[in-house]
Amino acid sequence: MNWNKWIRQAHRWLSIAFTLFVIANFVVMGRGDIALWVGFATLVPLALLLISGLYLFALPYLTRRRAVPERV
Repeated sequence: MNWNKWIRQAHRWLSIAFTLFVIANFVVMGRGDIALWVGFATLVPLALLLISGLYLFALPYLTRRRAVPERV
């Protein structure tokens, strides 16, 4: 699997992990407990999603720039 496919696959799995952490956050909040670590646990996959999402967003623009030959 090449680099771009690996990042795309990691982005998908990170989105699943982020969704599960958000659901866990709502469950903990619904119980009335204040578990600050559950709220902070959502920030880790969110930050990784931001990085991989920005890379995937810029990827078509970066590949288009490389594909255009230089004019003299």
